[in-house]
Amino acid sequence: MVSRDQLPEHRAGRSFTFSEGVAGGARVSRLRSKDLGIPSRKIRVPRSHPQKLLDRVRPNTALTPGRCLSHVTAAQLHGLPLPWFDDEIVPVHLTRPAGSRQPRRRHVTGHSRDLPGADIMSMDGVPVTTPARTLLDLAAILTLDQLVAVADFLVCEHDRPFQHPKMAIVQAASLRRYVEGKRNLRGLAKARKAVEPMRIGVDSPPKTRLRLMLQRAGLPVFVPNYAVAGDPEVWPDLACEEYKICSEYEGEIHKTTQKQLFDRTRDERTAQRGWLLVLVYEADMQRGEAYVVEMFRKALRRQGWNG
Repeated sequence: MVSRDQLPEHRAGRSFTFSEGVAGGARVSRLRSKDLGIPSRKIRVPRSHPQKLLDRVRPNTALTPGRCLSHVTAAQLHGLPLPWFDDEIVPVHLTRPAGSRQPRRRHVTGHSRDLPGADIMSMDGVPVTTPARTLLDLAAILTLDQLVAVADFLVCEHDRPFQHPKMAIVQAASLRRYVEGKRNLRGLAKARKAVEPMRIGVDSPPKTRLRLMLQRAGLPVFVPNYAVAGDPEVWPDLACEEYKICSEYEGEIHKTTQKQLFDRTRDERTAQRGWLLVLVYEADMQRGEAYVVEMFRKALRRQGWNG
C-alpha cells in the first residue's frame, strides 16, 4: 500500500503521467504536491531526483500514442553534436502522423509527417526517430557546416592502437543511400550537400569545421584518419600526404598533463619522420576562417607548394 506521502517506488525516481501515478496507488492530492514539477499538462517530474533525458521526456509519448520523439530531442537522445550543449533544452519535439491533432501542451513542439516504420526505433521502449532520420530533420535548422559535423559523427569509425575501437552509428554508404532515396522533405537539398563532404574518422565538430575551411579555400586535400608511417604510427587529425603536412586541433582535452605528454611525444615523432605539424587552437578558429587558412598556406609553401 502506498502511503499518502509516498510515490509508487517505480515512479519516485523518474517522470510519469498523472494516470500512471493514480494507477500506481498515489492519491490525487499527492500528485499535486510541490515536490513534483508539472512541465506540461498531465506530466509529473520529481524535483529531487536527477534524471536522464530519456526518462524526463518518456511521458510525452505515453500521453500521445502514435507519436515519436524527433528533431532536436531525438538528436540529444542519440548524442548528436548540436551547436547547443544543454541537456535541458526545451521544448520536447514530437512527430505525429499527418492528419492527427497537434499536441497542445506547454514545452512541446509538434511536427506532422507520416514516417516509415524504418525511420523509427525504440530506445528503452520509447519511440524515437533513427539517427539517419534525425539528420534529415535537423537539416531544416542547422547550417551546412553544422550538419556535416552531425554526418561525420554518425559515420565515424576507427581502430587506432592508442584508443578503443569506434564503430560507426551508420555506415557512410548506407547514410548516403538513405538521404539520396528521400523525396519532398524540407532541408533535403542541404542534407544531400552535407553527406557529400562527410568523412570517416572525424572525432569532433571543430575538426569537421577545420577540414571544411581548408576545402573551401581550395588548398591541397587534407584527409582525416590518416596514419603517418613508423613504429608506432602517428594519427593526426588531418594530413596532406603530398606535402607531408599534418594538423592537430588542440581542444580542452589537450590541457591535461597526461595528454600534453602524449602530444609532445606525438609531435617529436611527426617531426622525425619529415612531416610538418600545424597546431590549431580554439583561439585560432575564433580569429576567423581567413586566418586559419593562411596558417596552412604558409605551411604548404614551406613544404614546396606553389599556390
